[in-house]
Amino acid sequence: MTLRTFAAGAIVAAGLGLFGGCATAPAGSSAAPSSTAAAPARPVLRSRADPWENLNRKIFAFNEAVDEAVLMPVAKAYKAVVPDLVREGFDNVLGNVSDIWSAVNLFLQGKPKVGADMVMRVGANTVFGLGGLLDPASEMGLERDYEDFGQTLGRWGVPSGPYLVLPFLGPRTVRDGLAYPLDRVTSLASLAGDGANMYSMTALELIHTRAGLLASGALLNQIALDRYVFVREAYLAKRRNDIYDGNPPEVPDDDPPERAPAGK
Repeated sequence: MTLRTFAAGAIVAAGLGLFGGCATAPAGSSAAPSSTAAAPARPVLRSRADPWENLNRKIFAFNEAVDEAVLMPVAKAYKAVVPDLVREGFDNVLGNVSDIWSAVNLFLQGKPKVGADMVMRVGANTVFGLGGLLDPASEMGLERDYEDFGQTLGRWGVPSGPYLVLPFLGPRTVRDGLAYPLDRVTSLASLAGDGANMYSMTALELIHTRAGLLASGALLNQIALDRYVFVREAYLAKRRNDIYDGNPPEVPDDDPPERAPAGK
């Protein structure tokens, strides 16, 4: 799976949110309480977009524990063993497959010009990039425009619904959670076939993506007082930004965004 974000904060939070991430404080932090003083209570920032926060926090903590115990160590080993050139080639292949689904969603969203550009991008990388191992399309000015079915639903006015955190999958909205299975049908793992091949490719995608977020996890530990809130707000802002193509309208702080008007 390939993660896209619109700003540094969202890159860190939304990316790590898929896997949980380790929730340790930075070494030598001056904010650490002394042994004789009680730690100050951490304020709980609630959101109308997150009515299931109590349950979501429990699942978020579970995902972080799984990441710290299993996924992160495996990702570190993968990054240490697999050469950069091989990882870059695999990343290009994943991106080329996701570009096909992005093109479909662009047409479904009523964006034929951008959709046609994505079709050209896939063709260039498939033909001239050795099946997607290389990315000559970017050098030709055909930039990637990642789109998924959740964005397509939002484009046509389907409400986002409440924020939720899914075991192993991380942050979603109800709309994105319902759209996710269709997005996975078009993934490289699904194209690999059924049974062992599909599961092996899914695991490889997951480990590869997590390896690319190792540095982001360290940054998140340094800047987030409440990792759950940071991930939630970054994810919701990212999805809103995606649906409005980088130019979302302003909304009151107490009125969480729900939908994008059809044809916007």
